[in-house]
Amino acid sequence: MTILIRLKDVLYSLFFFFIAGLCEIGGGYLVWLWLRESYSWIFGAFGGLVLFLYGVVPTFQKAHFHRTYAAYGGIFIIMAIFWGYFFEGVIPDMFDILGTIVASLGVAIIFYYPRKNGEKIGLNPSE
Repeated sequence: MTILIRLKDVLYSLFFFFIAGLCEIGGGYLVWLWLRESYSWIFGAFGGLVLFLYGVVPTFQKAHFHRTYAAYGGIFIIMAIFWGYFFEGVIPDMFDILGTIVASLGVAIIFYYPRKNGEKIGLNPSE
């Protein structure tokens, strides 16, 4: 039973990391298209709104602010590599893949690894 609760908490946190990543990368990409690719200002305005949502979504994490944002940095790296592949057709090279693995390990250690002295991990510090 504890494992199922733990898995539910991990999936919950990963869901909100994913949504935050889409907001940050998607919003940034829309601003990029507006300024770098001469798309309409509407792309920039919508990108700004989506970036604002990026600031809201992480508040749904059950973790402390510093762990949420530190772990999110790793998630952002992973998602940015995938974004480049799927939306821009850039195939990740060996160093992209290696960096993504390192970032994933960093997320796992910072956000999910159990702490000493009974401190709860980043999933739900209020328990």
